[in-house]
Amino acid sequence: MGALRSFVIFGSLASSALSTAVPPLQPRAVAGQGWSLQSASCPANTKSCGNGSCCPSTSNCQSTGNGEVEACCPSTSNCRGSVEGAPSCANAAWSLWTGSFGNGFCCEVGLTGAFVNGGSVAGICVTSVPSGYSTASLVTKGTGAPVTSTPPTSSTSSSAHSTTKASSTKSSGSGPTSTTVPRAVFAHYMVGSMNATDAVQDVTDAKAVGFDAFALNTHDITDPWALEALGYLFDAADQNGFKLFMSFDMSWRTTIAPSQIPSFLLNYISRPSYYTVSGRPLVSTYDGGFITNSDWLSGFKQPLQAQGINPYFIPNFGDWSGWPNNFFSTYTVADGVFSWESAWPATNTGKSNVSDSVDQNLLQQARAAGKVYLMPLSSFQFKYQGSGQDWYRIGEVNLPQRFQQILDLQPDLVELITWNDAGEGHYIGNFFQQQIDGTNIGDYANGFDHTGWQQLVSPFIKAYKGGTATSGSQILPPGSAPVGSLWYRTLLTSASCSSTIDNSEQAQDTVNFAVLLPSSGYTIKVYSNNGLIGNFTGTAGLNYRAVPGLSVGGGQFIQIVNSAGSVVASATGTKQVTAQSSNATCNWNYEVVGLS
Repeated sequence: MGALRSFVIFGSLASSALSTAVPPLQPRAVAGQGWSLQSASCPANTKSCGNGSCCPSTSNCQSTGNGEVEACCPSTSNCRGSVEGAPSCANAAWSLWTGSFGNGFCCEVGLTGAFVNGGSVAGICVTSVPSGYSTASLVTKGTGAPVTSTPPTSSTSSSAHSTTKASSTKSSGSGPTSTTVPRAVFAHYMVGSMNATDAVQDVTDAKAVGFDAFALNTHDITDPWALEALGYLFDAADQNGFKLFMSFDMSWRTTIAPSQIPSFLLNYISRPSYYTVSGRPLVSTYDGGFITNSDWLSGFKQPLQAQGINPYFIPNFGDWSGWPNNFFSTYTVADGVFSWESAWPATNTGKSNVSDSVDQNLLQQARAAGKVYLMPLSSFQFKYQGSGQDWYRIGEVNLPQRFQQILDLQPDLVELITWNDAGEGHYIGNFFQQQIDGTNIGDYANGFDHTGWQQLVSPFIKAYKGGTATSGSQILPPGSAPVGSLWYRTLLTSASCSSTIDNSEQAQDTVNFAVLLPSSGYTIKVYSNNGLIGNFTGTAGLNYRAVPGLSVGGGQFIQIVNSAGSVVASATGTKQVTAQSSNATCNWNYEVVGLS
């Protein structure tokens, strides 16, 4: 088993993703545009956006992603991306502060910005910082007259994150105008060496979680090991009522050309398990934006159409120089668009929450063109393979934040990154030893089981596919008992080796949880080194938090306590936390444990 047969063959995948991260928007000053004022009672010449946010009367309130306050926009077009790129207050009279995860919010002059470390709300405005809160960073002092008091606001509650949001301003409609695409959730799957038993295991497990298909990341369409693995997977899917489709990894650039795809696809698209949209075989990519629209048309799509096969093409062209603007007018070959990079916060943005501004952009383009948007979600990224391939992409509460963004935006299709990529850490399913033989991936992946995240993913899939859920409060456990998971890194960020990890500044020493509660009346208790570091009142549906205080030792666990004071569910980590690495691997992989 050489490196070409293992997950290391996909090492350039996320490296390419990092290099194609969405560039920062250029700052620009626009009247009435910026972050909203945080106040339970909106002052004169403003209007309430709900959730304790106020915008100038002449502005439009724009519902934003988790952790960010409402944005104020001069028109009905969503300007949040511009506000994120050039943070300011919508009214120069207000003071701009930055709080949780570096998110901005505005206060009247004379009030102080405060926030909870690792909390899901950017911040609140107070006369004095309450217990349990930290003082936010003042960015710009407003020009307004100082105020001396502020009415009480529910934002100061210490309860776990509430999923109630203001009415959304996303595009209307639940599907494209050109066709009807049934909602589906896919799992990105890295094709590596395997046997028939492994294939059956993956197919049956993914089907049980609720996935509709694997998007088969395929970079090699000629070598025997790749063709053998694909054969095992299609046989298993045919026999177990599961679906598969090809997602060509074009980041290798020299291994696949559009003109090679038609003859290759003909070997698979007639299989019962090949996923189709209105009878058309679905085809996706990772990268490929360096190839022109005309080459994709003449090399890939038109030859298949000449044979009576019209592929449904939803590529990820995040490596295209113009990404993500004017996508469908540039790539007329596409029937939809998939965005890989927006599954995590952009690199080198510090402790920032994941943004859905690129998702909103592409979704609006798809709606206008009568095409579809395939939206990604992921837990985190971690890779430690040397030679510039050591990096971290935030994972504290990235997964539940994406749950909420997807339910808010209502994209046509969803893809989880990934089922089995041990090399980048964001697996929620199985990975098999023969797939990582000949690499050092086992140094940071072996023994780190991530299947505990499946307790969250299954109810999310059900809520999204149901078509009526619009917030995390509507993601409910499958029965009367709480479900969810605990996760934490086993090495503190202060470890001397942490400086070798690119983008390490995004990480925090937190114990993270996400739980789904059947109703209110529960308390969520969080412990590190057997000491209580968080105590939160739960609400029905999704509750999550990144709780600061991860410390050296064992005893990392959460407890779900009912109104009678009884522990009804818990999750306890099996690995101790250390201050320094004991070997050459600076392991920032997550210990993930499901509730039981």
